[in-house]
Amino acid sequence: MQKGNIGVTTENIFPVIKKFLYSDHEIFLREMISNAVDATQKLKTLAQKGDFKGELGDLTVHVTLDKDAKTLTISDRGIGMTAEEIDKYINQIAFSGVTDFLDKYKDEANAIIGHFGLGFYSSFMVSDKVEIVTKSYRDGAKAIRWSCDGSPAFTIDDAEKADRGSDIILHISDDCKDFLEKTRIEQLLNKYCKFMPVPVAFGKKTEWKDGKQVETDQDNVINNVEPLWTKTPSTLKDEDYKKFYHTLYPMQDEPLFWIHLNVDYPFHLTGILYFPRTHSNIDLQRNKIQLYCNQVFVTDQVEGIVPDFLTLLHGVIDSPDIPLNVSRSYLQSDANVKKISTYITKKVADRLQQTFKEDRKDYEAKWDDLKIFINYGMLSQDDFYDRAKDFALFKDVAGKYFTFEEYKTLIKDNQTDKNGELVYLYATNKEDQYSYIKSAEDKGYSVLLLDGQLDVPMVSMLENKFEKSHFARVDADIIDRLIVKDDKKEETLKGDDRDNLSEVFRSQMPKMDKAQFNVDVESLGETAQPVIITESEYMRRMKEMSHFQPGMSFYGQMPDTYTIVLNADHKLLKEVLSDTNKATEEALKPVVSELKGLSARLAALRQGQSGKKPEEITQEEKDDLQKTEKAVDEQRNKKNQILSDYAKGNNVVHQLIDLALLQNGMLKGEALDKFLKRSVDMIK
Repeated sequence: MQKGNIGVTTENIFPVIKKFLYSDHEIFLREMISNAVDATQKLKTLAQKGDFKGELGDLTVHVTLDKDAKTLTISDRGIGMTAEEIDKYINQIAFSGVTDFLDKYKDEANAIIGHFGLGFYSSFMVSDKVEIVTKSYRDGAKAIRWSCDGSPAFTIDDAEKADRGSDIILHISDDCKDFLEKTRIEQLLNKYCKFMPVPVAFGKKTEWKDGKQVETDQDNVINNVEPLWTKTPSTLKDEDYKKFYHTLYPMQDEPLFWIHLNVDYPFHLTGILYFPRTHSNIDLQRNKIQLYCNQVFVTDQVEGIVPDFLTLLHGVIDSPDIPLNVSRSYLQSDANVKKISTYITKKVADRLQQTFKEDRKDYEAKWDDLKIFINYGMLSQDDFYDRAKDFALFKDVAGKYFTFEEYKTLIKDNQTDKNGELVYLYATNKEDQYSYIKSAEDKGYSVLLLDGQLDVPMVSMLENKFEKSHFARVDADIIDRLIVKDDKKEETLKGDDRDNLSEVFRSQMPKMDKAQFNVDVESLGETAQPVIITESEYMRRMKEMSHFQPGMSFYGQMPDTYTIVLNADHKLLKEVLSDTNKATEEALKPVVSELKGLSARLAALRQGQSGKKPEEITQEEKDDLQKTEKAVDEQRNKKNQILSDYAKGNNVVHQLIDLALLQNGMLKGEALDKFLKRSVDMIK
């Protein structure tokens, strides 16, 4: 029997390993089985070269659970080890600067172990004792047993083993009893070993017999040794890709389409990326791409390897050339990773372009699902925008699709304003904004439907990309002010009539949290609606952008800004104005007269002081100005109060305001109830 200490440059490597891998200790099983697979593949390589002339036979890696003995055993029929090889590969660990190393790579435990020769030692995270019973494939080799209890001390003895290969026996610790549960091991095998290149068996298959599940003689192989991404695309059918997708994501709808990745130079990369079908925000989940290294699962955290917008895709990437043993900051600057990221972006763009060209009808049918991915790509990567601008689409409210260039050609003659600016009109909800859309269409204008999750930032980006163009939502203003064709039309109402009508409606506007109303009077024609509510494009867009950019959060706290546009040409507004003038004429006459006199005096005082320096204005003059300003405000308030008192009892005013609010989904609760009752009363 041989005894000794494992050669490490620290006093005890095992507490370090346990600390280092604590949160990811489940991956010990991946490391154990990966070692078994490596040993098996090495033997196959030797056989191919003629260095091993024996029978390969069954090369299945077996995982055996013995709950009573509290052991988990991983067995292979690979190359095995001699005593010298155990001493070289197991007993000597070149590992220095452990503390610094831990600090640098503390977040990378999931990917790092095997790449630093620590794969085997991850077993001590879950074991009180680990044994290796191994026999080399070499002729005349003796079987040996290596044993270690978690300290640097080990023992080596002769052992009985008829066949080549290695058995790794883990004596599971009491604090890791969950790894003695069959379901837990099945879960880990399914996660980490589902596509390993050598068969991995866990127990026997079962069948229903005599009213119960009984074991058969057939090994329960848990993995597919030739997953779809390892095969040549030309040999595969659509059904193969769909079937594999459901293997990866059993509960998902069929994907929109997929991209088969296969490159050998200047790096090795294979895989399949799927565009998932999305129905809501809930469906948009990152980290659905699985990263493999030679068919061994590594992680589903692929940020830095895959461009950010493509982390929303599903599928598999397999590459031995991705540096898994480094920090994320280094990962992002690694030359291979950059090449891989660029390659994947190009492949995705090429596939989308191809689909668009070959079957535009099918592409359009899928656009509403594809849009989120393509928009995200264009927003996050300039180079992707340059690729995607030829196959990205606009959809109008009628459901027709256009490329950016096609739509520009469609609207440029009719929707260019007097300043030569091309105006892209859009709606975010066809039903809610129906009347605004119709007003635009009655003018012969086209309206886009931008109801996607990323359409707000897309609009801002496209305004920067498109020359002499801007986007305007159809309810941002009356249509004639959204696309100004001529100089401003002459106003129908002027002076007191305009002011009085505005005040009648202004005074009766409801008080709403985080809402601010302005009133404007315009000549919109007799057939246009009497009252229209519009919302400032700038403020609304800033508030919406605040959801995407934390630095703009202050916009989110600001009130929504609405304008109540009164149509001076409409019969009902003319009647309201006429009734107002008749009802308030006597009360307003002395106030208006006084106000005119005061206003004239105020103008004269201001004119007289405007040509003087501040120090030249006497205190008496300042007091006179202040007194006159106060008097003007008092008379104006009197006037407004008279108009407000009248408006309180005018059901037509309230009805028109409520109808406009109702149209915009802003009439709720008690106000809606009052409107309904008033409507019934007015019908009687």
